[in-house]
Amino acid sequence: MEVEAHSLASLFKQLGLDNTEQAIQDFIKINAPLSSGVELHKAHFWSASQSSLLQQSKDDDADWAEIVDQLDAMLRRSDLDK
Repeated sequence: MEVEAHSLASLFKQLGLDNTEQAIQDFIKINAPLSSGVELHKAHFWSASQSSLLQQSKDDDADWAEIVDQLDAMLRRSDLDK
């Protein structure tokens, strides 16, 4: 059984967001750092459907889970150039 490897760009596309490298970098710069007390899917900047996708990906340990974790880590960094 072959598992499809997802990228950050494909996650952004799945979320209905611009998935160019520059748009992803801009999104991270605008929304980081995310407070440690806020779960990724509960962040204020997600729509209800985006939040649901992120939560479902983690709850089901879906094939998206690893890339969702990567996004979570990127949004929690406090040393980003703003």
